[in-house]
Amino acid sequence: MTDSETGCNRARYSESVVDDKLILITLLVKLGVAASVASALARSRTFQRLLFAENRSSKQTLSLLAFFLVPLTLGVWVRLNVPNFQAADISFETVILLGLMLGPGWAMLSAVVLALPAEIRHEYLAAPILCGVGLICGVFGAWVEKEEIWSFTPFVDLSIYRWVRRNLRKPKFDRQILLLVLITGMEVVHVWLSSEYPHRLFALDSESNLLQVLVWLCAPVVVGIMLKVWNALRIELKLEEQKRLVLEARLDALQRQINPHFLFNTLNSIASLVRFRPDLAREMIVKLANLLRAMLKDHGTYVLLREELSFTDDYLDIEVVRFGVEKLRVVKELDERTLDVLVPSILLQPLIENSIKHGLEPRIHGGTITIRSRMQGDSVVVEVEDDGVGIVLNPPTTLERQGAGIGMKNVRERLEVLYGNRARFTVVSRPGRGTLVSIELPANVAEFGGNVAESRSQVQVRATSDS
Repeated sequence: MTDSETGCNRARYSESVVDDKLILITLLVKLGVAASVASALARSRTFQRLLFAENRSSKQTLSLLAFFLVPLTLGVWVRLNVPNFQAADISFETVILLGLMLGPGWAMLSAVVLALPAEIRHEYLAAPILCGVGLICGVFGAWVEKEEIWSFTPFVDLSIYRWVRRNLRKPKFDRQILLLVLITGMEVVHVWLSSEYPHRLFALDSESNLLQVLVWLCAPVVVGIMLKVWNALRIELKLEEQKRLVLEARLDALQRQINPHFLFNTLNSIASLVRFRPDLAREMIVKLANLLRAMLKDHGTYVLLREELSFTDDYLDIEVVRFGVEKLRVVKELDERTLDVLVPSILLQPLIENSIKHGLEPRIHGGTITIRSRMQGDSVVVEVEDDGVGIVLNPPTTLERQGAGIGMKNVRERLEVLYGNRARFTVVSRPGRGTLVSIELPANVAEFGGNVAESRSQVQVRATSDS
């Protein structure tokens, strides 16, 4: 062998090694590009809303496609104009994703857009091949359940291991493995066509058998990575939605809670008044109906303080009839500025009921319930105070506590759910002198979300109807 032949062989070997290293680096970078694009898109609230929508309009689907096509078409252009930076082009895998998630029509439209830079550079097979891939994956996506697509994993080896292990025990048709084989098979055809028509279609190709297998497997791994990123977000959003629904159900249950003893006692009082004072009995029935209607109707989480006070007025009117005017007196010390502040609905009634039942009812001569409200900086303070027997401990001391009764616990739990640590709930009791329940709430509840906007709109509707 001559020196010139030896030099040529060394040059070819060196070029082959360089090419193999470049392909391996390109595959690794391609995985990173896929993960980066998926993560970047997942940060957009608009993208999340469009991607996980149950039913999309054509306009919404086009908006979703824009999130994919704008950056990824730019990636194809970068591959064509930047030497040795081929990892930016993940158009093949993108069309597979769009076919699985959006159907064949939208996937083929996306294929045409993604292939446009390549078509301009005379890669004329790019658009037909990508359209075919979009059609195949769109049909497959319509055939399988969406959950099977979302659960597709990039850990190919583990999927095959689980598939072999499961089917050895109990043979079963697995669409996940079929999707893996389908994507890999399309990539094999893609690479073969690229080698047959090198200037009409782009795909990574290597003379090394090991690297060629890695090239084939890279496509399903890229698809799986992007699906995994979005599926993790989808599960997180579902958990948040379930948590929100649980909190709403819990709040609804707490809001609609009514002490059965109060209901029975009121009905007994009405029964005793029917014969001797029918007008008063009728009035009590109307007020009781107002209470039950307010507790059972659908309303927002928040109401104006003036509406909450109106609700408690009906409750107090019933209690005054039950106990007698001489045994139950009501005093109100209200700051006008607080009346238009939004507070949790049915907030005061459990506190007033607790004061009457545990503070004033044990006293022979009854007592007074005082309701106060005032502004304190950016907060509103609402207080319910009685001059009853207080909370008796041994030895008697001034007591500051959270409140352990059912009514107190009800209110405290709702405040924790709605405001977190932004609300304060304290109970100060002096045995023999009475109990003071104080609630401090943020005056502006817009930052807490929830049903604030809904509550405001309902308040406006009620105000309009009342006028």
